[in-house]
Amino acid sequence: MDTALGLRKTVDLPSGRVAYAERGSGPPVVFVHGLLVNAELWRKVVPDVADAGFRCLAPDWPLGAHQLPMPDDADLTPTGVAALIAEFLQQLDLTDVTVVANDTGGALTQILMAGHPERIGRVVLTPCDAFEDFFPAPFDSMPKLARLPGAIWLASRLLQLPFAQRRPNTYGWLAKRGIPAEILKSYVQSIRGSSEIRRDAQRFISGVDSSYTLAAAKALAGFDKPVLLVRAAEDRIFSPTLFERLAAILPDATVATVADSWSFVPEDRPDELTRLIVDFAS
Repeated sequence: MDTALGLRKTVDLPSGRVAYAERGSGPPVVFVHGLLVNAELWRKVVPDVADAGFRCLAPDWPLGAHQLPMPDDADLTPTGVAALIAEFLQQLDLTDVTVVANDTGGALTQILMAGHPERIGRVVLTPCDAFEDFFPAPFDSMPKLARLPGAIWLASRLLQLPFAQRRPNTYGWLAKRGIPAEILKSYVQSIRGSSEIRRDAQRFISGVDSSYTLAAAKALAGFDKPVLLVRAAEDRIFSPTLFERLAAILPDATVATVADSWSFVPEDRPDELTRLIVDFAS
């Protein structure tokens, strides 16, 4: 994990052990990444948010790019991973938390908001799955493919190849200026090297269904804490109407648009995202 993220730690939760990095002190900010990436996604954001007076915690959630496999009986459905995030907040006794999420992590955060809102103070959602788009095209066939024998093993090999990494249905349409090779390596090395990580990825991906985000959306009308919806002006994956619909449901939502960015705003425009987080959480 990048040293910019801070000190590497682990925590034992009821659902399993989770690795995370921590930097800074002050009000807590917890980051939630998406599928097949890890806490490195936030490496350009955490240092300045921490320097602004916040305690930044960036876990590696069990979404296929983590290094610590989960127990055989861990619930890795979307509701199970959302519950794992809630366990993390509880185990570290974090309150009035600012949760910052991207991509699949945004869907998980919506489920967290709907089912475990107690320790959340405010939420920043950057481009992410919502409503019927869990997963969005061109990723929507992944749950069905993940159920095929050997599919995750084959994908874990293909993801090591640069041409495969550049495809729209992998990492190719996520960051406007691309993702550095060393960061991509951190995203794909665990799933190649560990059958247990492949098992975790298969369990999560095969269980993804829009019924989870649609159910969360129905409950979000009761989430009365501030939410900042940060959309990317040039997003190639997530429709801007998703955040318009979320803003119409949430009682206290603000929409901000970041220029010159695709879905991975933490990669493309970390400066602007940092400013938005700090201003919103202060």
